[in-house]
Amino acid sequence: MKVAIIFGSKSDSNIMKKAAECLKEFNVEYKAFILSAHRVPERLSEVINDIEKEGFECIIAGAGLAAHLPGVIASQTILPVIGVPIDAALNGTDSLLSMVQMPKPIPVAVVGINNAYNAGILATEILSLKYPELKEKLVNYRKQMKEKFINENGEGVEL
Repeated sequence: MKVAIIFGSKSDSNIMKKAAECLKEFNVEYKAFILSAHRVPERLSEVINDIEKEGFECIIAGAGLAAHLPGVIASQTILPVIGVPIDAALNGTDSLLSMVQMPKPIPVAVVGINNAYNAGILATEILSLKYPELKEKLVNYRKQMKEKFINENGEGVEL
């Protein structure tokens, strides 16, 4: 169970570390890379080839502004790519629209703006189709989430 986390700039680290935190919670191995589709496209291609050879099964890719990174990655692999639009301008809507409007047949799954944690959850769900022990952890995670919510909110709230 291995996930690659790729993002275009060191300034994106604070957002993308949330994906890593999620993967750690579920004991999913990951490796993170700062790579730019525009500045180092050759190195990006090398890393994509390497992670395929090393048995990675999913890629989380974060990008802001033009946000080409997830689409460029998806064009070079058949591994599932989960895009994380990062708020770098226009409240992140430019990045979001860039990712969700990928032309067929090169899809990118996309989570909400700056929501790298959800990208980690989605990667975990994808992997759980193959790894029953991970599926069990997800089921327990959801069960605990529901119990916590009910305990905190079940008796009504003071407004």
